[in-house]
Amino acid sequence: MTASLAPAALFGLLIGSFLNVVAWRLPRGESLLHPGSHCPGCDAPVRPYDNVPVFSWLVLRGRCRGCKEPISARYPVVEAVTALLWAAVVAGLWGEGADRIVLGLVLVTFLVPMTLIDLEHRIIPNKLTLPAAVLAIALGAALAPDRLPEQLAWGAGAGGFFLLAAVAHPKGMGMGDVKLAGVLGLYLGKAVAPALMVALVAGVLVGALVIARLGAEQGRRTQVPFGPFLALGAVVALFVGDGLMDSYLDRF
Repeated sequence: MTASLAPAALFGLLIGSFLNVVAWRLPRGESLLHPGSHCPGCDAPVRPYDNVPVFSWLVLRGRCRGCKEPISARYPVVEAVTALLWAAVVAGLWGEGADRIVLGLVLVTFLVPMTLIDLEHRIIPNKLTLPAAVLAIALGAALAPDRLPEQLAWGAGAGGFFLLAAVAHPKGMGMGDVKLAGVLGLYLGKAVAPALMVALVAGVLVGALVIARLGAEQGRRTQVPFGPFLALGAVVALFVGDGLMDSYLDRF
């Protein structure tokens, strides 16, 4: 298992570099492939040796080689976080089956741009949730067909639960959150229940902090995207969700 962590982290770095492109271009309706990476300041193409994840940003001290325009630290952070997530999934799910590891890697890969886009634009694009859902079903059918009905049931259950919440309180829950909850059910199965619980608790705590800082009236008007909380809950549930559910169900 230890020998697999370095390749996982390396692939995570490379994937993270592409996820930066997805998070920036997708909500702006731009192509993910053309043009290639370029400086947002002078529009000069980024040379291959200046496009090495994390390393190039550090060498260039966070500035374009040509125009010296600052390059956001978000880029290396996203690359590093994706690498850590990939390594954590391999380490945490090692021995639980190839299907669990593959589904976990795909899930965290989708969660990174979803989180970034929701934080910046307050949306979770269908162009991410739809392929994530289709891929979850396809991978489940190919790798663990016996668990596919359970996948579908938990996906429908999680999405349906959040749909009811969105109908009851439309200002607090968007349809993007509903679709993401359904996607989490497809990837996590029964572990989606603690994932949603973690997300709801984290959301309430952050909401309370916002109200405490800004006051009740302004705090209630402040929009806090819920997608990042769902992503947090999903990552927690990847590693401990099944154990929590088994412990809970064993009591009954």
